[in-house]
Amino acid sequence: MQPANNIMVLYTGGTIGMQASANGLAPASGFEARMREQLANEQLPTWRFREMAPLIDSANMTPAYWQRLRVAVIEAVDAGCDAVLILHGTDTLAYSAAAMSFQLLGLPAPVLFTGSMLPAGVPDSDAWENVSGALVALGEGLASGVQLYFHGKLMAPTRCAKIRSYGRNPFAALQRNGGVAKADKLPAALDYRHDKALANVGVLALVPGIAAAQLDALIGSGIQALVLECFGSGTGPSDNPAFLASLKRAQDNGVVVVAITQCHEGGVELDVYEAGSRLRGVGVLSGGGMTREAVFGKLNALIGAELDTAEIRRLVELDLCGELS
Repeated sequence: MQPANNIMVLYTGGTIGMQASANGLAPASGFEARMREQLANEQLPTWRFREMAPLIDSANMTPAYWQRLRVAVIEAVDAGCDAVLILHGTDTLAYSAAAMSFQLLGLPAPVLFTGSMLPAGVPDSDAWENVSGALVALGEGLASGVQLYFHGKLMAPTRCAKIRSYGRNPFAALQRNGGVAKADKLPAALDYRHDKALANVGVLALVPGIAAAQLDALIGSGIQALVLECFGSGTGPSDNPAFLASLKRAQDNGVVVVAITQCHEGGVELDVYEAGSRLRGVGVLSGGGMTREAVFGKLNALIGAELDTAEIRRLVELDLCGELS
């Protein structure tokens, strides 16, 4: 909880620095100069600035970009920065912040994500209050690890999501089940210093009448893991033999399938209903109270660390950085 005195600001693009173009708002360079001018008279910790390449609308965020972001954070800390502030578009900010929580396990410095719902400089923009507020929070001292800052609030990225497309409070902590045991010792391959390979993780939301052919197509696409968004506390079409057979083939082929709930609150408990226990019977793992953002980032990190399938399956159901606590 040491106060930060030398902060690296990593600018990825997003609404916060967008400017008008012929095709609408687009990410723009030159944000450092605007930021220094705007914040010149505020009492803030020392900060330096790095513009990521390419600058993107966060709708174009990818796991490959996360890897570049991870390297940029490590380079900043190795160069003497004692904290990192990442400016990011809001649409996928919760995904990126959750993913970086797993990509940066063990990092001895705080990392804070923020952005804005309106571009800096337009009337009623929330940009500068979020940037200056985040810098102040880091200057006052935060624990090591990744957090999200928006409109004066700090949030755990593995427990929150973007729930609104308007207003000054787009993010909220979801009321999910917790209490899962924390992993006692993490494999060395998960440490932030270890490079991660790109993973191929799919997501499938269950709907009434979903056919096994849809699941087969996704599993046959080459994915290494699947997030299965189930009904309620973890139920699915348990009276559909073809659907269950597809899930069993996924397990036999080494595809890790993790069930989470579509509900905003609660979590998965596969053994409560027969329709859930049958999923467990064909190899589906419980995602407990994990959000979609958290489990997607977790699977990318676990598979990217090139752990064996048995170890990945074990760690999925254990808490690594607050996603199941």
